[in-house]
Amino acid sequence: MNYQILGDDMQYVDFTLQSGESVLGEPGAMMFKDAGIRMEAMLGTGKNQGFFKKLFGAGKRVLTGENMFLTGFENTDDTPRRIAFSAPYPGKVLPLDLARLGGEIVCQKDSFLCAAGDIDIGVYFQKKILTALFGGAGFVMQRLHGNGVVFVNAGGTVKEIDLRPMQRIQADAGCLVGFQPSVGFEIVGAGNLKTQILGGEGLFLANLTGPGKVWLQSLPFARLASRFLRTPAFQNRIQGARA
Repeated sequence: MNYQILGDDMQYVDFTLQSGESVLGEPGAMMFKDAGIRMEAMLGTGKNQGFFKKLFGAGKRVLTGENMFLTGFENTDDTPRRIAFSAPYPGKVLPLDLARLGGEIVCQKDSFLCAAGDIDIGVYFQKKILTALFGGAGFVMQRLHGNGVVFVNAGGTVKEIDLRPMQRIQADAGCLVGFQPSVGFEIVGAGNLKTQILGGEGLFLANLTGPGKVWLQSLPFARLASRFLRTPAFQNRIQGARA
């Protein structure tokens, strides 16, 4: 599978599919495709799955807050054809080779963009209720496993950290893109009550303990949207609409 990640602050993935090759994409993520590529909405992550397995896969996606369907794209021509998927907000597209990462990663919901190869999108349930409630990802996160390459969205700049056994870092939960299942993940309070209320860093932090890789983003979409909503220009438009 040949691909390029192009662009700087608004990136997209450009695939060259050989005859018979296919990719999966999040609905609405396609940027362009050659005419020889056929597209089909599917419940599961593979067109050869049985109906009930497809339905179960769709149900798992709904639990993570995603669309029930994925879109499959297959080159039905005899010659190579191109297709591209674009990120939905400014930042980076992060390629993750699951075969080299132990076959599985856990990521924030809404981060999946597209995938090439044999992959499955499942549910990662938080083990602790505090982590589930305040982890910045609701009660569940996405579990991506298989031996293909998945492409995930990250806002701003990406930082990859390879944690040693028992090495610990704390991060804003919204800045967490994903991590390997070997990494311990829990939510802890952000200092004392004074710091939590006046420190500006929120009430909770993500506590991440190695071993394993962690990917962080410098500008989560929720933070970007919050800053945009506070701009004077947007506030003036809201006040003008109310007048």
